[in-house]
Amino acid sequence: MDLLRSLPIGLYLEQPHTWLHKLDPRVKFGWLMSFLTTYIFANNQWRILLVVLLVLATLTAGIPRRVWRQQMGWLLTICLLVLFIASITPDALGVKYQPRLPVDQQELYPESKPQTSNIVQNKVSPSPEVSPNPTSISTNSMEYEQSYHYVLLEIGPIFGLGPIRVTRYSFDLAIRLSTIFFTIIYGTNLYLLTTATEEITAAIESLSRPLRKLNIPVTEITLTLTLSLRFIPLVLEEIQNLARSVVTRAINWRKLGWKGAVKVWLMVIEKLLDNLLMRAEQMAGAMVARGFTSPNQHRVQWHELRLKSWDWVALIALIIFWGIRFQIGAQV
Repeated sequence: MDLLRSLPIGLYLEQPHTWLHKLDPRVKFGWLMSFLTTYIFANNQWRILLVVLLVLATLTAGIPRRVWRQQMGWLLTICLLVLFIASITPDALGVKYQPRLPVDQQELYPESKPQTSNIVQNKVSPSPEVSPNPTSISTNSMEYEQSYHYVLLEIGPIFGLGPIRVTRYSFDLAIRLSTIFFTIIYGTNLYLLTTATEEITAAIESLSRPLRKLNIPVTEITLTLTLSLRFIPLVLEEIQNLARSVVTRAINWRKLGWKGAVKVWLMVIEKLLDNLLMRAEQMAGAMVARGFTSPNQHRVQWHELRLKSWDWVALIALIIFWGIRFQIGAQV
């Protein structure tokens, strides 16, 4: 079991160097925030389009299959499972579904009309050009009733649990849940996959420069973010080592019982916390030994930020992206 290879979430992919790697981290950060914010108050067509754009960006970037298959595969499986469960879940509206037309289908406008005098007919009935045709009105209303169905699918009852019913509201909620789950997790993971840690912190520091006027320690915050991102592989490595140590001891869990198993796992968690704190102390000692007393006194330029031609193209595409969102992606 190798968590660093089987679960590469939040790790940077150094090779191959795709076109997503070449983009400026500030531009990619703007695209990431756009994906996360345009989802709000959007229709389902736009939400599905965001998922399609993320998949196309992954395929066109030339990311190795072994990487995106492990990340996108299980995530798509979970999203489809959420879509299925939310679709068949009752919508909790408490509406009794019944047709709006009469059950006996009585004729609303019979052909035979009572005979009246010509004088009364001339006074009451309007001119043929103005009076509507009742037959056409009834036909249009019946066609509308036949085309619209609130219940999209109903199967059952199955195994005595009642019918499985998919309504318009439950299906709409299922699409919202599954797409937001995929967009947030995979969009952020794709950004971390194609952007180095130093580039992320440099981009955030560059975008947060106006906050220095409010006496906000931007440099300290970005340095802390850098260390936290660097600490993720160390956490995975410690979990992997402890899991291997438990497996090699061949513990008989049946003889231990649930109390003994809880004690063992509490000891493992305690050891994990001790190892992580020891790693953090070693990292802090190494920084102090190299003169990192404060970010302002010992400053290192991690990454040179410069907008290139591809970055300007990506910015123009981002503006078009927002324009399309306001035109066709707004929720009605």
